[in-house]
Amino acid sequence: MNLPVLRLSVPAALALGSAALGAAFATGLFLGRRWPPWRVRRQQRLLPPEDSPLWQYLLSRSMREHPALRSLRLLTLEQPQGGSMMTCEQAQLLANLARLIKAEKALDLGTFTGYSALALALALPAAGRVVTCDVDAGPPEVGRPLWRKAEMEHKIDLRLQPALETLDELLAAGEAGTFDVAVVDADKENCAAYYERCLQLLRPGGVLAILRSSSLLWPGKAEDGPSTWAPAATWETLKKSWLQISSGPPTVAT
Repeated sequence: MNLPVLRLSVPAALALGSAALGAAFATGLFLGRRWPPWRVRRQQRLLPPEDSPLWQYLLSRSMREHPALRSLRLLTLEQPQGGSMMTCEQAQLLANLARLIKAEKALDLGTFTGYSALALALALPAAGRVVTCDVDAGPPEVGRPLWRKAEMEHKIDLRLQPALETLDELLAAGEAGTFDVAVVDADKENCAAYYERCLQLLRPGGVLAILRSSSLLWPGKAEDGPSTWAPAATWETLKKSWLQISSGPPTVAT
């Protein structure tokens, strides 16, 4: 007897994925309350160390990194503050999400060397466009030769100005509701403003990803107040931003 095969549409698959992420997040909150970090003396890690044989094995079996993208990642890690870049796993996740929703336009707030912009550009169709912005002209020029090597330079629209100015210009140009993906990896003080403007620029069903939120969402961190990871001068702004984001539409936090 042939058993019926369950077929999921893309919205249904996304809904199931969101439910799984929600369950994992709820479990994390429960464990964080049951075993607060101050009761655990050794450092906690969500993933094995990067030099772990297990981790290297997992990456070798799961990563599908374009040669130019890999070269840019290794080059970026050699730069000052290179360790703060998006990880290859995060880049692949965002690229896969972009492909899943058939994205054609993407926003990338916080260019640095353009690793995330290149990852998105590679996932977009030939006529795709990535608008990326940074206030420092130096790091993007480090990555530009590799954008060119990957034949993606024409897709990457670099804006050298504060991200809020770029977002306001896009809104003024009538591009609200036309972007498929937005990645926020810029200063945290303006995170709430980025969030609000990106929601206006995204189409219904688009993906908004906010990077490096682990320091805020790790159990206890967001409740403990100012510390070395969040100076007192910016703590209240950060707290308000994340309260606003957590009560808004669904967001991918990586």
